[in-house]
Amino acid sequence: MPNQKLSQSFYYNKNVTTLSKNLLGKVVVTNLAKQITSGIIVETEAYAGITDKASHAYNNKITTRTKPMYMNGGICYIYLCYGVHCLFNVVTNLKDVPHAILIRAIEPLDGIKIMYKRRNIQKETYNLTNGPGKLSIALGINKELNSVSLLSNKIWIQDSRIKINKKNILSSQRIGVDYAGEDANLPYRFYIKNNKWVSKS
Repeated sequence: MPNQKLSQSFYYNKNVTTLSKNLLGKVVVTNLAKQITSGIIVETEAYAGITDKASHAYNNKITTRTKPMYMNGGICYIYLCYGVHCLFNVVTNLKDVPHAILIRAIEPLDGIKIMYKRRNIQKETYNLTNGPGKLSIALGINKELNSVSLLSNKIWIQDSRIKINKKNILSSQRIGVDYAGEDANLPYRFYIKNNKWVSKS
């Protein structure tokens, strides 16, 4: 049936890049302060845990911040970037395998007026949600949702039967991970071809 929350088992996929592509076309929804906002996921980045130098969990790093990454897949991992932007990540795989997927851009669906108000933007623009910090503000995502289940009634991802042809899924290097040495070159960023809401790389 359409508009059904993705099951817990969806997030248990052991291949984080496959799952990162599978999230394209899915819809992320927030229901906060009785305000529903949502958008189609059009861009993601995969982070492959302890072997990925771009991952917060590289080399099995466990800190207060990274603990959610080591939980069972299907929860939010939200962290503050540069002390300014909350970034929304989906924890995947099984417990103690710290895979995560950054949601980089969405195409707005529901509650668009609310999104513009949250972003303090007066005119229509793709700048509304075409980046990970922007979409978090637009959807009302903050650190209070860190570790919250994606099967909750506050935030979830649903299958709205939007089908993305594989030939329209493009990949590139991730953005802003130059510190990761050779792993900065991994083609772990995925996005929908010609979608105007994809971030500016």
